[in-house]
Amino acid sequence: MNKVLILTGPAGDAQGWGDLEVTRQLCDTLNTGDKAAEIVFIESKQNFLDAIETKSYDIIWSALYHISTKADIVGVNEDDGLWIADILDSKKIPYIGPDALTMKQLIQKNLTHEILKQNHVAVPYFYTVDIDENIPDSLYPVIVKPSCESRSVGISDDSVVNTPDNLERAINYIHSEFEQPALVEEYLPGAEYTVLMFGNGENQEFLSGVVKVDASHYGKYPILRSDLRGVGLTKIHRPETRKEESIELARQAVAALNCLDHVRIDMRVDADDNLKIIEVNGIPGLKPEKSWSPQLYSLYHRSPGGVMEEYRQLVHIIVDSGFSRFGLA
Repeated sequence: MNKVLILTGPAGDAQGWGDLEVTRQLCDTLNTGDKAAEIVFIESKQNFLDAIETKSYDIIWSALYHISTKADIVGVNEDDGLWIADILDSKKIPYIGPDALTMKQLIQKNLTHEILKQNHVAVPYFYTVDIDENIPDSLYPVIVKPSCESRSVGISDDSVVNTPDNLERAINYIHSEFEQPALVEEYLPGAEYTVLMFGNGENQEFLSGVVKVDASHYGKYPILRSDLRGVGLTKIHRPETRKEESIELARQAVAALNCLDHVRIDMRVDADDNLKIIEVNGIPGLKPEKSWSPQLYSLYHRSPGGVMEEYRQLVHIIVDSGFSRFGLA
């Protein structure tokens, strides 16, 4: 029986697939099949090192990019010794998900954008402004985001700006509240698409969806504010248009970034009707029924057993992808 050691911690919700309750559901789901799973709650580097030295496992699955006690934000990791995948690579321990370099590139959105741009994959016009750095001249409208967050953290109607004064105000908010560079992007007013990727090689699959929110929940702009995420208000539907286009764009991003096992690619339509990638999520949410990955899987892989059976299938496929990649299946 293959053994999976699941890592989470105070930052598991901010960085990864969900809070401790979601992690317990994930663990229980793996224990219903031909695998044995156990959770370790990581609060320090020593705690992590003790776990990987003393626990019995074949592979690790982490909800964390890096070790952190911050429960509300991802934040900037200023200690290179705290990246989970770096430590696992140094000890030659198999793990599920993209490699260490890719994980760092995905959690820092400006790096994701730069790599995709260099590989001729469509992204918005963008630049970053670090703390105490001068603000360059800008095109408008733009949207201002934290550079290292997920789940729409830091995004509100005030994030979309049309004047230099409002731009400065939005950037200062990111610097003061999140203590990280501000990512300034071209505002994309069109529909949002999301593409689930799971598996590798000939077993890799891409599933496309369009994100729907009841218009009554929007404010001034049709954007996914932080208060709309994780509460069941965002519904994923099969796209009536741009399905193949969104999948091809996602496929290009996955290849450029060397993504493995399970990622999700989010994209929006710009003012000229062009589809552009806004984020590649290296540890997508896995809350049953509500997170986008399970919703996408259920759209295309209906089971007589219902959504929880579909969720079970998805979780086992992701883990089996990791086992196969390391020759452990």
